[in-house]
Formats: sequence, C-alpha cells, structure tokens
Amino acid sequence: MKILVLNCGSSSLKYQLINMETDEVLASGKYERIGEKEAFITHKALGKKVKIEKSAYDHKEAIEFTLEQFTNPEYKVIESLEEINAIGHRVVHGGEIFKQSAVIDDKVIEQIKECSEFAPLHNPAAVLGMEACRKVMPGKPMVAVFDTTFHQTMPKEKYIYPIPYEYYKKYGVRKYGAHGTSHMYVSRRLAEIENKPVEELKIVTCHLGQGASICAVKNGKSLDTSMGLTPLGGIPMVTRSGDLDPSVLTYLMKKENLSAQEMEDILNKKSGLMGISGLAPDFRVMEEESNNGNESAKIAIEEFNYAIASYITKYAMAMDGADYIIFTGGIGENQVNIRKGICEKLTFMGVKLDNEANQIRGEEKVISTEDSSIKMYVIPTNEELMIAKETMNLVK
Repeated sequence: MKILVLNCGSSSLKYQLINMETDEVLASGKYERIGEKEAFITHKALGKKVKIEKSAYDHKEAIEFTLEQFTNPEYKVIESLEEINAIGHRVVHGGEIFKQSAVIDDKVIEQIKECSEFAPLHNPAAVLGMEACRKVMPGKPMVAVFDTTFHQTMPKEKYIYPIPYEYYKKYGVRKYGAHGTSHMYVSRRLAEIENKPVEELKIVTCHLGQGASICAVKNGKSLDTSMGLTPLGGIPMVTRSGDLDPSVLTYLMKKENLSAQEMEDILNKKSGLMGISGLAPDFRVMEEESNNGNESAKIAIEEFNYAIASYITKYAMAMDGADYIIFTGGIGENQVNIRKGICEKLTFMGVKLDNEANQIRGEEKVISTEDSSIKMYVIPTNEELMIAKETMNLVK
C-alpha cells in the first residue's frame, strides 16, 4: 500500500509518498510560494534532489505538478497514480469534534472549517489541500489526522481553564494542545527501542521547533501538554509568546489602541524569542548571537531553556515521576547547546547529561549517563509516517 501524506500551509505544500509495506519514503518535497509566479518545488526521490521553478496559482496546480514528479522518467518511483491508495492530510485543530482521525467527506470538511477559529493559519490551508485533491484525484480515499486528538485523553481538570465555565460550554474554550502526532510517534518509538510496553512508561516528550510544546505521556496517553486553546500557548517560541499574564494583553491593547486581531498578530508573529532579542526569526541566528555576547539573545535563550525545564519538572510531578525525557523537532534534534542548557537545570532531579553523547544532530541516541535518574533520548520525529499509518488503518 502506498500513502501520500500532505501538510498544506497557506502558501506551501509539504509531501511524502510512503510505501507502507517497508515504511520507505519513495519521494518527498515541498512546494513554496503557492499563489505567486515565483513558486517553486524542491523534490527528492531515488537519491536525487531537484529544484524546479514552476508557477502554481493555487493548491490544485501545485498538487497536479507534484504528482507529475512521481512518474517523471528521471526519478520515477511509481508507474501511475493508480498506485497511490490513499491520501493522509495533517490538520492542526480538531476541537472537541474530532476525538480521533476521520475519513474525509463533506461533513468532515465542514467540521474542520468550524475548528478554523482555533487555528486560523492552519486549518483553512488543510481544507484547501483536501478540496484540491478531490479535483485532481476524484474518488481517492482521504483521511484527516489531527494534531489535537492525541491530547483528548487529558483529564478534565488538566484542560479546563479557570474562567467562567459557561465559556467552555458555549464556545469550547479549553486546552487542546498540539503536535500530538509527534508526541505520539516519539513516545511509541522509544517503547520500541527499549522493548517495553508504552502502557507501562512515564515519558516527557519535548517537541522543540519553530512551534514548540512539551507533553506528559503516561501509560501511552497524553496526561497534560503545554500548548492551550491554540498553538500560541505554553513555552515561548521563536515568534510566539507562549503563556503570559492575561493583563499584559488588555494593558497593551489600551495603551497602544490595538484591536484584538492586531494583538493576536503581535503575539503570534512578533513575540517569543524574536520579540526579546530583536533578531530575525531564525533560532540558529539567535543562538549564535547569544554565544557572541548579545545580551538580549542570551536572555531569550535562557528564558526558552528555563520554560522547558520548568515544564519537564511539572510533568514529572504530574506523573509521579518520569522514566524518560525525549528531545525532538528541529531544535530538539539539532541544537546541542539547548539540550545541554535544559539538562543543566534538571540536576536537582538527578538528571545527568553525557556531554560526549550529546554531540549529535538528527540522530536517534541516548544522551544521558548510565547513572542518570531519568534516561534521555534524542529521537527524530516522523509525523508523516504516523499520519500514513493512521490513514492506512482507517482506509482498510
């Protein structure tokens, strides 16, 4: 069985074509600047990587050209599109409607649109991809896999906010979390590596990237997570604020005469580590500037590490201990000094980092010493494979 996994942004399209018999990625890539004349695709297959400039004025055109690459004689991976059995779509927010992944039909698409108010940057783009696929490959089964469904196991006291309960009943205002597909994948992958049932483990998973969240995974289920109603909550991220005193918002809105939308844009696009440091929204630049003595960059990095260590401590408490800590995501997998900075704040728990083992990027490896109280791993995430497996199971 071959599954096409799509992750649609408002002007981008990430994709993987996966052979489910071997878990092999046959082809992958990203279409960027969709909607512009300067659109281009970066495509990888059979050990080759090509960049093709090809205008795509909507997601339908982008998907059509992407599909052509799978049968391109120079790097052909399938004989025809008939070999693609199903399509899995990543959807960021499923609200309270979706407790699990869903086979896509008209009703599901409408319900995903309803959840768009919680993820206005992400859900509408996912719908664009679904509608484009219907036009390009009519009748092909499709599945929506939600970042929020893994966190549906949180007990009510973990997701209800301390505000009037009527807002939960009327509008669904509660913690939903995000990155669930990643947290689920790395926790299950760790159980495979350790050859232990995931149902018996207490794991803190740290998905650290442009967006970042921490999750307490107890007995294979999400017990608590750092992101909230939207992907804005939790730890400070590259451009997102994370949690704040709520009065900060109302105070600034009054002082600067800001609308709700303007305030939301500031919190999502101009805050976090970029807001503190005043630097470009590139974590590598921030870390380099911090190492070079830039005081604002130092504060930003320190706040990032402190927040993560605080959540790890909190979730160890919530689970009555922790067996493992996992670092994943672009920053978690590749930033050696960030992992070191976080672990240095956990020594009171008996956590010990093996500095030599920690000198890795993007590898699956234990990075704690043998006498560390909690075993620590770097495990590269594979959300696409998780989406493909969910898609295969539902289609079957």
